[in-house]
Amino acid sequence: MDTSFASVFYEIALLVLLAAGVGFIGLLLRQPLVVAFIAVGVLAGPDALGLVSSTEFIETLSQISIAVLLFLVGLKLDVSLVRNLGKVAVATGLGQVTFTAFFGYLICLALALDPVTSLYIAIALTFSSTIIIVKLLSDKQEIGALHGKIALGFLIVQDIFVVLAMVTLSAIGVGMGEDAGGLWDVAQVFIGGAVMVGAVVVFIRYVANALLAQIARSPELMVIFAVGWAASLAALGDALGFGKELGGLLAGVSLASTEYREAISSRLASLRDFLLLFFFINLGASLQLSTLGDQIGPAIVLSLFVLIGNPLIVLAIMGFMGYRKRTGFLAGLTVAQISEFSLIFMAMGITIGHIGGEAMGLVTLVGLVTIALSVYMITWSHKLFEICEPFLGIFERRRPHREQDDTQSVDDARNVDFVIFGLGRYGCRIGSKLHDKGYRVLGIDFDPEALANWRRMGLEASYGDATDPEFVVHMDLTGVQAVVSAVPRDRGALTEADPQLALLHGLKSANYKGKVFLSVQQVAEAEDLIGKGASVVLKPFDDAADYAVRQLTEQAES
Repeated sequence: MDTSFASVFYEIALLVLLAAGVGFIGLLLRQPLVVAFIAVGVLAGPDALGLVSSTEFIETLSQISIAVLLFLVGLKLDVSLVRNLGKVAVATGLGQVTFTAFFGYLICLALALDPVTSLYIAIALTFSSTIIIVKLLSDKQEIGALHGKIALGFLIVQDIFVVLAMVTLSAIGVGMGEDAGGLWDVAQVFIGGAVMVGAVVVFIRYVANALLAQIARSPELMVIFAVGWAASLAALGDALGFGKELGGLLAGVSLASTEYREAISSRLASLRDFLLLFFFINLGASLQLSTLGDQIGPAIVLSLFVLIGNPLIVLAIMGFMGYRKRTGFLAGLTVAQISEFSLIFMAMGITIGHIGGEAMGLVTLVGLVTIALSVYMITWSHKLFEICEPFLGIFERRRPHREQDDTQSVDDARNVDFVIFGLGRYGCRIGSKLHDKGYRVLGIDFDPEALANWRRMGLEASYGDATDPEFVVHMDLTGVQAVVSAVPRDRGALTEADPQLALLHGLKSANYKGKVFLSVQQVAEAEDLIGKGASVVLKPFDDAADYAVRQLTEQAES
């Protein structure tokens, strides 16, 4: 017994160390950990190094990881949030899901796959990775951009579709699986599910807030409760016949309407990532490398479909709804990969007995290809748009009214004294102070919430992006005394668009002759920007520190 325990301990320690090493290589290649973890599973599997022998223990950790992952998804599905989804998010999300599922099914049939396998793969191709997209958009500081907000909106729509697909799959599995027991078994699952949903509704209404208010006194206890709650409902869901996945999801939904959901989500994120390591190791170790060679051709076809078809349908829908081609293109690139949920969905199909391991291997290959390539597509999205722009005219209306309605003030820029790009705290303070001194100020930002806040201050605002040269070039800046950029220059390790240099380039192309004030976070950047055309470089952190030192020394000497 002791020897067996020691063997498992050594094996897990070795796998975690191997994951750290492969993950570091993936980091250098700017790849998400999903790719690195699957690679670890393949390396540790029986067809490579043969390190995985404690399959039952790893399988258990894998199941816990799925419960925690779906619990965190459920935390996002607040009823009020779903109800307030914008029309573009709903239309784009449903349109992309429908397009991908329908044409993906036809492509799979054309690849000589049977109808059931084709249906599974087609549905799996509709899911995009929320974790990867949010991480990349956050690194590029584009979560607040219009295309970032729209992308997050249709990711929520996809998450809802994930829920519906898994519910449907669980119900079908009871009636069609290898251990099917007839209509009564199906009815029992629906009855059990209805009872559980009813209990969750009662919990949300009468218990959740009061209970968490007490538990939240101890952050550590809140984390333990969240994990225990997710695992318990996952186990209950499995006992009732509709799966651990939906049980974990319901656990998240039961806490989604509380004020503590963000705290729980942030505290469990690291645990989720650690546990998911074992899901992907288990997945990679189960792949039979000898049979993957036959899947390369179909994997390439389906990967191209996801990489090209998904962004195009998003671009087409958003263009039809009145968005500019640039916004549609940047939002569309976020769905150019499949998700970890695709693999979980396929694993459910294998458990039920609908599909075989070959289908899982095919989807895993598609996942590796699309995730790896889409990371670079999203990272270099602005460069890609410059290359593709001449061919994207058909996806933009003659009048993209949804964005033009928010840019009506741009034509009046000639009548203002100052134009400020970036309406965060620093930009807002500059704008309000100039307004108080009697100057007319126009604020420009790509975050609709920042624009709304600016307008509440009684100032003129316009939607726009300093990194969009087309926007800056078409501005009429006649009579403008100065253009001010309060946009942070350091936009993260994964962005290629320098907002300050892009703005200087756009102003030069527009033949603007006035003053240009640019803000920097590092003093060393000032000389570089002055040499490239900036009139004055603002150093908010240095200026604030100088003011603080003056206050401190004056108080100390008085």
